[in-house]
Amino acid sequence: MDYYFAPLEGITNHIFRRVHRKYFPGIRKYFAPFISPNQSKKVMTKEMRDLLPENNEGLYLVPQILTNQAGDFITTAKKLKQLGYNEINLNLGCPSGTVASKNKGAGFLAFPELLDSFLDEIFSGPDMKISVKTRLGRDDGDEFYRLLDIYNKYPMEELIIHPRIREDFYKFHPRMEYFDYAVNHSKNVLCYNGDLFTGGECRDFSKKYPRIQRIMLGRGLLMDPALVWELNVCEEGKEGVGLCTGAPSPDVRARVIAFHNELYDTYRQAMSGDRNVLFKMKEIWSYLICYFPGNEKPMKKIKKAMHLPDYEAAVRQIFNGS
Repeated sequence: MDYYFAPLEGITNHIFRRVHRKYFPGIRKYFAPFISPNQSKKVMTKEMRDLLPENNEGLYLVPQILTNQAGDFITTAKKLKQLGYNEINLNLGCPSGTVASKNKGAGFLAFPELLDSFLDEIFSGPDMKISVKTRLGRDDGDEFYRLLDIYNKYPMEELIIHPRIREDFYKFHPRMEYFDYAVNHSKNVLCYNGDLFTGGECRDFSKKYPRIQRIMLGRGLLMDPALVWELNVCEEGKEGVGLCTGAPSPDVRARVIAFHNELYDTYRQAMSGDRNVLFKMKEIWSYLICYFPGNEKPMKKIKKAMHLPDYEAAVRQIFNGS
């Protein structure tokens, strides 16, 4: 099984990716948070800096583009190719209201004829691998039947399916009946994305869909940064980690703590001011607290922390289990 790390804007930047890979190798592909070309066809300096090869050494990174203009996509793809990338991803899944209202991301799915023309143009553009991350549609799951017919016309590197419509956001259960349809009718290689948070859920998915060899994880890897690393260790037949034995592993817990500590130290060095560092770490803890259940009180202290010493004291309380 190939596991991918989904992009989460504001969290999975190049600092996070490098530190994560150091402690938890085994992710086949990391996908960068989307870049959105502006009207002058330029990419923001901050976005491009996040994609610089020297900031992503040792990992396979796939840049993601969010646009409904084929010319902007091609212009950005050419810039990315100059940086050394040979694979890019088209975002047709972002459900954000500000994105969808501009007919981008999942909002683009409501216009299948325009999307077809867009895909025809970009697949005739730069010589690069293009993958697509999609939802089922904007308003109704049955939109997916028409969309899949369109996707089947193009030689995608892979089609990553999040089986929800735009209106679902991340609520309700994924609409697996449509993913089942894709398994039986897609001409492109499929990757699944959506609501796999534990090793057991990943294994159950693999048993149900033995033909699917690619899984993209997002929130699950933020809740448990060791998830894929442990799955890979178990698949190699090794013992001693939680997912293999079914019991919590002190060694893996220590690795998660070390991951947090290095990430925190790296952000302190890279960012100025307590406020900026705290904002970044609080975002991470909104997910990471799931790895340390029963710590509601120190988590409240993290949320309220205005200075780094207060944050550090709350984190120590969680790590010490008191």
